Amino acid sequence: MRSFIRLFFKTFAVLFLMLMLYIFIILTVGTCNDFQPPQQMDQASIQASSQTILEDSIFTFTSWNVGYGGLGHNMGFFFDAVTEYHSEGYLVRDTEEAVNFNIQGALDYLSQTNHDFYLFQEVDVNSKRSYYINQLEKYAAIKKDFATYLAVNFDVAYSPIPLLEPWKSYGKCYGGLGTLSRFQPKEAKRLQLPGSFDWPDRIFHLDRCIGLLRYPLTSGKELVVLNIHNSAYDKGGFIKKQQIKYFKDLILKEYTKGNYVIAGGDWNQCPPDFAFDTLMPGESAGYTQINIKKDLLPTNWRWIYDPSTATNRKTSEPYNRKTTFKTVIDFFLVSPNVEVLEVKGVDQDFQFSDHQPVEMKVKLQ
Repeated sequence: MRSFIRLFFKTFAVLFLMLMLYIFIILTVGTCNDFQPPQQMDQASIQASSQTILEDSIFTFTSWNVGYGGLGHNMGFFFDAVTEYHSEGYLVRDTEEAVNFNIQGALDYLSQTNHDFYLFQEVDVNSKRSYYINQLEKYAAIKKDFATYLAVNFDVAYSPIPLLEPWKSYGKCYGGLGTLSRFQPKEAKRLQLPGSFDWPDRIFHLDRCIGLLRYPLTSGKELVVLNIHNSAYDKGGFIKKQQIKYFKDLILKEYTKGNYVIAGGDWNQCPPDFAFDTLMPGESAGYTQINIKKDLLPTNWRWIYDPSTATNRKTSEPYNRKTTFKTVIDFFLVSPNVEVLEVKGVDQDFQFSDHQPVEMKVKLQ
């Protein structure tokens, strides 16, 4: 009996030391490889456009968080369903077949539409979770003469989640905001957003940024297009508040210069005056979502969205059309000198991502 107890404690001690060593290695590697971009840097150029002059005044846009090809309709994502420590039977990553199906959905959308600007979020270019498929190069191959840029916001050599199941780990993650435009910008910058999680969480989270593209107009003014993806998993919205303040100062400065400003993306917040449970009143399943403050900007700035079509669904379970909670957190913002001619959410029944595209047509005044 005594030898059994001694063996038990020795085994426990060895396992505990192995766990501590594993955590130490993960934190050391993560800290040493932590992506720390400067406040401003050039976006990575994938391909260029031959069109350098914007002669027309009417333009069409799409904003879509494509969910890195791994958050299609059948995905119940463990990080939303349980904790970062273990998966409890939920999927950590989808099958390669499902990822290819989701990516093909985005490629088909690009083939079937003829918009001037595509603002995509969560585009993987070299990640284990999406089988190392360079999704942005595939998008660029569909739009062969579109300027294509990547603003990196996820560059992690090894993500250990779920922490207690290293054989299922996320692993390498590399991707970000992918923007495709019919026209060649004179500038494409990655702007680092303020605010971050505490160590060690921050070394495994996205480094949120804005993808800014600047286009000269024949009038001498500029069209400034911003691809947005604000923080998620931000309890209390403290990081979002810092990010939205930075964003506000940026766009007001551009508008003061006389420029046209159009921003679109996944804000991880509802538009002002849009109740988060509008589309499913009383059926939020414990889910909530903050709003962008109504008084953030002067009233002649316009938040543009389709209130009748959900853009985001909960991922704590595979998608169920009747019961999965849905809301609107993907939309556009336009400056007062931009007239909105049309806005439409695209209902794909969440086949390819946990988000759905939003389309907009505008006229520069």
